[in-house]
Amino acid sequence: MSLEPLLEASLPIRIHAFSAMAAILIGALQLARKKGTASHRLTGYIWGLLMLTVAASSFWIHELRLFGEWSPIHLLSVLVLVAVPIGVWSAHQHRVREHRTGMIRLYGLALILTGLFTLLPGRIMHEVVFGS
Repeated sequence: MSLEPLLEASLPIRIHAFSAMAAILIGALQLARKKGTASHRLTGYIWGLLMLTVAASSFWIHELRLFGEWSPIHLLSVLVLVAVPIGVWSAHQHRVREHRTGMIRLYGLALILTGLFTLLPGRIMHEVVFGS
């Protein structure tokens, strides 16, 4: 395992990958910790900002070109840019079930599932984890 391929990648890819890795770790902590506390809210805001960073940075990454410069992953980025504020608003409105469902889905689909796709051969994270 070596971070060298990632460190040699373009700035948007580095921002995207390191923000995603931080969001995976912080998200796991959020899911395991007590809910509704001040620290949960603070950590949630940090996680939300990381998710917005992951989504926004993807618009400068064009490694997979299926529709011109774009790929289906960019549609997911749009979804994340909409879903994070909705999730925060749901929490502010005390709609706990809606908040919980939305955040768990974002974590599972936008981070874990898509993260697994980055481990496919030919991708930078495959090289990071498994070598060349």
